[in-house]
Amino acid sequence: MKNILEIKNISKSFTLHNINKHIKACNDISLSIRKGEFIGITGKSGSGKSTILKSIYRTYLPEKGNILYDSEKFGEVNLSKADERKIVYLRKYEIGYVSQFLNVLPRTTAIELIENSLLEMGYEKDYSKDEACKMLSHFELDKELWDSYPVNFSGGEKLRLNVASAMIKKPRLLLLDEPTASLDLESKKKVRELIEKLKKQGTTMLGIFHDIEFMDGLCDFEFNMEKGGISPN
Repeated sequence: MKNILEIKNISKSFTLHNINKHIKACNDISLSIRKGEFIGITGKSGSGKSTILKSIYRTYLPEKGNILYDSEKFGEVNLSKADERKIVYLRKYEIGYVSQFLNVLPRTTAIELIENSLLEMGYEKDYSKDEACKMLSHFELDKELWDSYPVNFSGGEKLRLNVASAMIKKPRLLLLDEPTASLDLESKKKVRELIEKLKKQGTTMLGIFHDIEFMDGLCDFEFNMEKGGISPN
């Protein structure tokens, strides 16, 4: 089966000017993912796990190396060098990202946030609203909160919204940055159910986790990140 993503020798570092310190976040990382696979990465906080995901999503620009993505629309795209127009398109239609943190436009309600994920892809209003309702019901978010602004939600409620808004798009490639970090056991099960469903539908996933038990039976391959380097578990 063809690789949908190939990370080739990427490196990324950061300079903390206030304390005059240079930090190597990831060093010479290489990784390949076949279509439909789920790869899990574990490691201590600060080991560089999130840097890999953010480099794929182009939140960060690697200092060296290439990230080759097999796009449905464009064919092979080097995400580390692609122009912004392509990156915006891929984020909208092909590559999803679940962060631990929720960024919402002011005066956007919970249901509008989920709805908008489908509306921006060109789906009809009625369909988008129906699917948003199903997703919020799946995560058992109190119906009284659907028309509320997420700024007042708990950390767990915000994370559920993040997961819902990314997964409802059924992306070809889904990046999961600690998707269960602040969730209770029942909510974790709901996330797992959706991951299993997306995997059956062919979505390729790369996720980072602290919760090793959550990954059992989900991942095709597991890697461990330590001091900017990566190795198979």
